[in-house]
Amino acid sequence: MPRIGPSRPSAILDRMHAVDPGPPIATINPATGELLESFDPLDATALEVRLATAATAASAWAGSTFEERARLLITAAELLEGEVPDIAHTVTTEMGKPFAQAKGEVAKCAFGFRWFAEHAEAMLADQEVLVDGSLGLVAYQPLGVILAIMPWNFPLWQVARFIGPAVMAGNVGLLKHAPSVPRTALLIEDLFRRAGAPDGVLQTLLIGTDQVPGVIADRRVAAVTLTGSVGAGRAVAAQAGAVGKKVVLELGGSDPFIVLPSADLDRAVPVAVQARVQNAGQSCIAGKRFIVHRDVAQEFTGRFVEAMAALSVGDPFDPATEVGPLINAAAVDGIEAQVEDARAKGATILCGGQRVVGPGGPDQPGAFYAPTVITAIAPGMRVATEEVFGPVALLYVVDDADAALELANDTEFGLGSSVWTEDPDEQQQFVTGLQAGQVFVNGMTVSMPQLPFGGIKSSGIGRELSSFGMHEFCNVKSVWIA
Repeated sequence: MPRIGPSRPSAILDRMHAVDPGPPIATINPATGELLESFDPLDATALEVRLATAATAASAWAGSTFEERARLLITAAELLEGEVPDIAHTVTTEMGKPFAQAKGEVAKCAFGFRWFAEHAEAMLADQEVLVDGSLGLVAYQPLGVILAIMPWNFPLWQVARFIGPAVMAGNVGLLKHAPSVPRTALLIEDLFRRAGAPDGVLQTLLIGTDQVPGVIADRRVAAVTLTGSVGAGRAVAAQAGAVGKKVVLELGGSDPFIVLPSADLDRAVPVAVQARVQNAGQSCIAGKRFIVHRDVAQEFTGRFVEAMAALSVGDPFDPATEVGPLINAAAVDGIEAQVEDARAKGATILCGGQRVVGPGGPDQPGAFYAPTVITAIAPGMRVATEEVFGPVALLYVVDDADAALELANDTEFGLGSSVWTEDPDEQQQFVTGLQAGQVFVNGMTVSMPQLPFGGIKSSGIGRELSSFGMHEFCNVKSVWIA
């Protein structure tokens, strides 16, 4: 593929907007608030070196074979599998995910790498199309350098589900990770180096927010993918659109978890709890709005509230802990403000609704918030329209399936959804009617490499994972041979 020449370092500086550089790039233990390590952002010269290296690598990697690409991902998977405790320790220390969940995330990344290594060649094979007796082909070719702006909540899996399909398609990656997980970002770069990746196939950019527009605008960067807030997504989309570049955005969610009369509550209740508090509720596809049919509302509510109130909150390295800290004290402040707004406007707090002092005691309280269930929610409350990114469940009671569907769709978001019913007609009603990128029937919404992942409305643009995610960063080339 032809490549456009590199930009000068001064051109990068010229494009940097005079904006807030963003939070410091630092590892701060959210369980204690202790600063463990800080990092200086790359200066313009160091950033130029990485951009030039990426451009050179893109030309070479585009010509690699599927066997070479698969060998890289499989070796990376083997390293992950062999170092699960050490890698998970880094994740838990930086962002507070309970250690068992962090180990699960490492294993999921290894599985994802293996899946793409095994299936990418078939997904990228030329497709023959007959056109009036002539031969038509659809070919999939790499775009080049892809900038990935990734969040802290699943600091390994978010990157794996980008870089796995990207490198199998022949692209290379620049990772601008969240400033709160620099150790994890550097770990991922080192993982690929040790797996045998040529220089520049995956590089971490420790840069501030003010440096991102310059990277997006750089002519060597072909496209951008971001997972994050709606505001961040719109800002990046505007920057990429100004220079005509492709974007894939996975943004916020306020996913409904719908329980109808035929639901198996023995299964639905524990899954509902897990769906709300996994990763301390810090997940875009977490169940956030629990919409329950009146016929089963009393039983579901009693069992759900009892289970939420009984959860163990504390040290994420303690095997007994079920809910760890939020990412930082500011996140707790935000959750507390949303809950107090609801309380002041007449909502009922069925359990929780307060901060929790962590294992470090009052001197190091950490970023903990109690699992919470709120009901009697009115339209004027912030929780009714905003994403609640923490262990807070919103409980609604409705009279019938039609009302449940209407309420589920009454949101600016459209990422995931979960509906619990044994009635085939109701299942079809919600599969067809839910305005979401994903519908899970009698199960918790999850991401998996086999299925496309993404949303509609304010929840994003484009898809990750599966063949759809693979093709997002390809030149889908039409070929006609007379």
